[in-house]
Amino acid sequence: MTAKASGTFMLGGDIPIHRLGFGAMRITGKGIWGDPSDHDEAIRVLKRLPELDINFIDTADSYGPFVSEDLIREALHPYPGILVATKGGFTRHGPDIWRVLGNPHYLRQCVLMSLRRLNVERIDLWQLHRIDRKTDRDAQFQVVADMQREGLIRHVGLSEVNIEEIEAARKYFPVVSVQNQYNLVHRHSEDVLDYCERENIGFIPWYPLADGSLSEEGGVLSEIATRLNATRSQVALAWALKRSPVMLPIPGTSKVKHLEENTAAADLVLSDADFKALDDLGRAEWEKSRQA
Repeated sequence: MTAKASGTFMLGGDIPIHRLGFGAMRITGKGIWGDPSDHDEAIRVLKRLPELDINFIDTADSYGPFVSEDLIREALHPYPGILVATKGGFTRHGPDIWRVLGNPHYLRQCVLMSLRRLNVERIDLWQLHRIDRKTDRDAQFQVVADMQREGLIRHVGLSEVNIEEIEAARKYFPVVSVQNQYNLVHRHSEDVLDYCERENIGFIPWYPLADGSLSEEGGVLSEIATRLNATRSQVALAWALKRSPVMLPIPGTSKVKHLEENTAAADLVLSDADFKALDDLGRAEWEKSRQA
């Protein structure tokens, strides 16, 4: 039971990571605000990651804010063999309150403070958490390119973007990852995923475990999970991993037991028939939700 079974992806062409990673949003407090309710368990979760061969961690300065990065440093610094990716571009004003801010000076501050909190000289993957629609897009891309040229950032990723935005950003820097919401029943980024696969860009689906009405008892997802002696979440992760070789799921949790259950999905093998059944039903539910 390790993430090795999920396969390896060369992020940016030079950083090998196991495709099943870890999203570090849930190790913070309720509403992604403040400290976790159980600090020691959060640290145990993080320390368990290398033991499970999970070597890709996704976080953001806005998780807490700052709490997630601080916990990662406390548990894992100096991160031997681990890629810690972080993001910037949001401000926080309370639990579940997120506001985009793409001012170039603020984005630079995000990077500099993440460097300090993670205690590194360079961030191997820094992602623009959102493109600020109220700020000149080119100015946002330019400051990121400047920071990459200065050696503060090794690789750059984007979050919640369409193909046109990816191509616009690529005029300033290579885009090595895209992080959009994507799961069995949320498929608005199918074209982006296909684009990333063609261009060998890592696709990081956030909220990868959602399964909508597919999780109903007696349904196809439940039947497949029972037959494979797995949980529905494990089947949903196995489906994501089979969907594309550039898919890099980052399920998050604040409990070691749940982390281990998620990691076991790397060993789960779906038949082509099971994959197609889930894929067809997921697409149908997505179309139904769009028309509602």
